Amino acid sequence: MSSQPERARPRRETTARADSLRIGDVARLVGTTPRTIRYYEEIGLLPQAPARPSGRHRVYTEVEVERLRELMRLKDLLGVSLDELKTLLSAEEARAEVRAQLRRDDVDPARRRELLLQALGHLDRQLELVRNRAHELGKLEHELSETRKRARRKIREIDARAEGSFPPPAALETAGESQ
Repeated sequence: MSSQPERARPRRETTARADSLRIGDVARLVGTTPRTIRYYEEIGLLPQAPARPSGRHRVYTEVEVERLRELMRLKDLLGVSLDELKTLLSAEEARAEVRAQLRRDDVDPARRRELLLQALGHLDRQLELVRNRAHELGKLEHELSETRKRARRKIREIDARAEGSFPPPAALETAGESQ
């Protein structure tokens, strides 16, 4: 053991308060990088950092962390571009605004109907994006299935040639197609 006194470890100011996380902490929590977070701020997916004195760190609230989690979830789930993600989120924000107005008790029926029509428009934009993505995934699934069938057919041909029974019997051909 050393006879020198133990050095005091510098304290990290990562999560001093639950509502003020630094960018590195947020990146770790959400599974991304500080660079991605800054980029999302630049392009408007996240709110811009407020002005702060030089040398001070940008801190993030739990609301911003949750928004970033949702961004990452949608991007991963849908595989959308950042522009498509912006469209999806702007429609979601507009719907949230409509919901807030609809919750008020003093909204007359005509205005309530107008708000609901606005919400439908936003939902239609979101559904269109999701359906386009689902269609693209369906096309990819079909292409992969067809390629798989061709590969299986070629394997059967190789096996049949090796056994000296090329072309393969019809029973073998139909059995392989259903797999």
